[in-house]
Amino acid sequence: MTVTIGKTTFDHVEYDEDADVLYLHVGDPKTATHFEESPEGHAWRFDSVGRLVGLTIVNARLLLEHGRPIAITMPERVEVDPQQLAPAIHAA
Repeated sequence: MTVTIGKTTFDHVEYDEDADVLYLHVGDPKTATHFEESPEGHAWRFDSVGRLVGLTIVNARLLLEHGRPIAITMPERVEVDPQQLAPAIHAA
């Protein structure tokens, strides 16, 4: 399963149902060496040369249940259609 947000396609998708956290990665999650928090409370993950390699979306199911676009600043602000993330969460 892949998820595309903005200009980034994440090919490693994992959802932690207990914590309601969706982890999205480009390639091996271990490549992330630097983390930053978005204004919305999500986390960006970058590799050693500054490329975006991961995104952590907190309260993912809760955000989907609202049915409104999910705002994520990475670094430009993008809005994600909840239906785009639903398969990743429902697969858990």
